[in-house]
Amino acid sequence: MTTTPAFRFRPWVRAAVLGLGLLAAGCGHTTSATTGAPRPTDERSRARAYLEENQPQKALGILKELHAKTPEDLDVARTLTEAQVKAGRTDAWIEELQGRIATSERAVDQYMLGLALFSRAKDAGAPAVTAFERAITLSPDTAEYHHRLGVARLESEQYAAAVEPLRRAAALAPERTAWRLPLAKALHRTGDSAGAVEALGVVVRGRPTPADVATARALMEQVSDPFGGIPKAAEAKLEEGLRYLNDLDAPQHAILAFEEVLHDYPDLAVLHSLLGLAYQRLDDAGRAVDEFKQAIESAPRDGKNHLYLGELYASRQRPDAARASFEKAVALHPLLDAAWFRLGDLHLERRDLVAAREAFTVAVSLSPDSIPARGKLALVYQLEADYPAAERELRYVVEKDPENVEFSLRLGLLFTEQSMKSSRPQVRKSAAEEAERWLSKVLEAQPENAVASRALQSLKGQ
Repeated sequence: MTTTPAFRFRPWVRAAVLGLGLLAAGCGHTTSATTGAPRPTDERSRARAYLEENQPQKALGILKELHAKTPEDLDVARTLTEAQVKAGRTDAWIEELQGRIATSERAVDQYMLGLALFSRAKDAGAPAVTAFERAITLSPDTAEYHHRLGVARLESEQYAAAVEPLRRAAALAPERTAWRLPLAKALHRTGDSAGAVEALGVVVRGRPTPADVATARALMEQVSDPFGGIPKAAEAKLEEGLRYLNDLDAPQHAILAFEEVLHDYPDLAVLHSLLGLAYQRLDDAGRAVDEFKQAIESAPRDGKNHLYLGELYASRQRPDAARASFEKAVALHPLLDAAWFRLGDLHLERRDLVAAREAFTVAVSLSPDSIPARGKLALVYQLEADYPAAERELRYVVEKDPENVEFSLRLGLLFTEQSMKSSRPQVRKSAAEEAERWLSKVLEAQPENAVASRALQSLKGQ
């Protein structure tokens, strides 16, 4: 896995992306893609499928019946409101809900009213906030209501006021790790960068979706921007040094450019980081360590500097020091997939499978198409005898790349091991058949593959 950073000196303009990400995370809708697949048979899934296909009118009939049967089901209530909005019935739905509330007020009706109001730009602020606040008054321990109130305040730029309900939502529903995304944004906007990073750490450990990861990365770039304090007068010379380091592979010239900037601005941490990388390119480990440590001293909250130092320690066969640096790196910057991968490797070397599994799981969540991370996670599962989980990771790669002989071989060896170790005849038989299929595929591509040949012979000799 390549971990050399590719610095780019440019503005980190992510406001639009971040807003969209938080809106998606805040809505909490779960939809079912149905194109080319059989229509779901249960009513809830059918309604979601209709919404996915932009047929809200068909979804409405189903959802109204479901809501009548289970009026306190917030998932149904939320999806019903979404269908009303998509069907162009927002005004009528708000009027209906207000009538219900006037007759007999219920928290779920205030909740749906808040969602409907939030969908309209003119009412997304105070009117929606008031409805969510009323829902909380009627049902103070419902996490969803606190979450919605926090998101509504957040989107209205009431950052300080958003923190408390978002914290409360997270405490009431700790399993909803994606809810830490709006909390992280609110904390960052109120000056609590450490709290924001801690919240993002919970997100990445909770098997986030790709959309959640994209939002978390955008937030983390705002929290930790290494180029944020670069003076305008230093930009040209810094660009020159970056070009020498990244594009021209001329670290000596890069060092001269960076040192010229550092002469005028000695406390710029990013300059020390870049100098460390340049010295590392020249295999001057001593100078590189000094520069990375100086960068850490100048910017103690920047996890990337700990990543660079950890990489250097790892390359010098200092695993304990490397592990400590990588652990610090992910604590300060949870979106560093390279640090998670290296941590997983170090834990695996120590046979700490639980820690290795956690680290590789995060690395895969952050970079789902990373073949090395998938492969290492599969190995950990195999060592834990969790064969279905190992198979899942290996199949992910071969389904995307059917010609990947290495992972086809690993699938064959996995099924071979499962066949050898299982005490159940049916499991042994089916695993052996799968093993033979994958090993034969490898031998078709590589007839001289000795590993595949021996595994196939061992199967036939059972």
